[in-house]
Amino acid sequence: MGKYFGTDGFRGEANINLTVEHAFKVGRFLGYYYGKDHKANVVIGKDTRRSSYMFEYALVAGLTASGADTYLLHVTTTPSISYVVRTEGFDCGIMISASHNPYYDNGIKVFNGNGCKLEAEVEDMIEAYIDGKTGEIPLATREDIGKTVDYAIGRNRYIGYLISLATRSFQGKKVGLDLANGSATTIAKGVFDAIGAKTYVINGEPDGTNINRDCGSTHIKRLQEFVVENELDVGFAYDGDADRCLAVDEKGNLVCGDKIMYLCGVYMKKRNDLANNTIVTTVMSNMGLYEALDRQGINYVKTPVGDKYVYENMQQNGHSLGGEQSGHIIFSKLAATGDGILTSLKIMEVMLESKATLSELCKDIQIFPQHLVNVRVKDKSVFRNDKVIADYIAEVGERLGKEGRILVRESGTEPVIRVMAEAKTDELCKSVVDDIVAKIKEQGHAV
Repeated sequence: MGKYFGTDGFRGEANINLTVEHAFKVGRFLGYYYGKDHKANVVIGKDTRRSSYMFEYALVAGLTASGADTYLLHVTTTPSISYVVRTEGFDCGIMISASHNPYYDNGIKVFNGNGCKLEAEVEDMIEAYIDGKTGEIPLATREDIGKTVDYAIGRNRYIGYLISLATRSFQGKKVGLDLANGSATTIAKGVFDAIGAKTYVINGEPDGTNINRDCGSTHIKRLQEFVVENELDVGFAYDGDADRCLAVDEKGNLVCGDKIMYLCGVYMKKRNDLANNTIVTTVMSNMGLYEALDRQGINYVKTPVGDKYVYENMQQNGHSLGGEQSGHIIFSKLAATGDGILTSLKIMEVMLESKATLSELCKDIQIFPQHLVNVRVKDKSVFRNDKVIADYIAEVGERLGKEGRILVRESGTEPVIRVMAEAKTDELCKSVVDDIVAKIKEQGHAV
């Protein structure tokens, strides 16, 4: 990870550690970098945060000042940017979003011309330019100055693509959607309605400050209640930019990303669509998933946390399914990034083609209890080099033995250390995590 760019772009609190000046310089560099031998074409989308408009205009100013033409999809999802870039010949795409973070945070996610997350070496060059370590970039003049184009049609083409993926009508199915007051509000309901579902929506009225607030994939309880209260067949919850999806079965039970990978993997294997008979997971995936995959004879690999690492592994090895427990699920034959709405369509396909309820499809996978605590720290690098902490984590891990596992990792987007334990009982999980968090505080790292 660099100074500004983490595992999922440049993220921070708006106008605190991610400012309009940062956005302008990102735009200036990208317009220059992709426009060295031709006029660059860049597509931009944003989520519903109040600050997204501010960053959109700053990016546009930087891009056009460097000579790039910019195409605005307006409020749209992160995966739609990836889709439009790779299918319509853009040089790169930019999504303004802090994903599942609170409304006061924001971020800049950049995709290359293949619709994949920007290469680390290009991020390094952007950071060097922001910090004034490279020469000044020339300003475009006269007819070379870039223009801005309303490109809502690109979002509409993406909607058409999603609709085309349905293998059969959703007629007769009652589907609940928690739109997180975010990007999905412009796309998801229209897709499900077009395929024939009876669609019920909650948290679909963004006001600039309510994105992810007690809703969406990070606050699933309301959707669970909603599905049961309205006797729905299934519910889907997205995050702020709709690149992740969690589901709720007809009984109100949570279907996490691990369960989604399991049911889709089993279905794809039966149809000979699971390339290499392998699912790509991250180190956060649950032991219960691996036990279930072993029983099904499905292989798996583990990557660091972050859907960019999952996709890199899939591309390098030709795998067709991968994802994260948090709901970033990638179907590499259909998309180059996690796509929450696409994921929900694939779950519907599995349900309809298997003629089974979601609870029936998940009955053979038992997720082990997990307990996760996020600790905001003063300095992640100081924490990382604390041998007392490292030794204590190893000691607690030995105490846990084969009854579970511990994972302590840095957030790629925040000054946060995530402490997670997984074991056969909730009590054991909580005890282990509490001990480690107490040690972190004792060592003076916690804010």
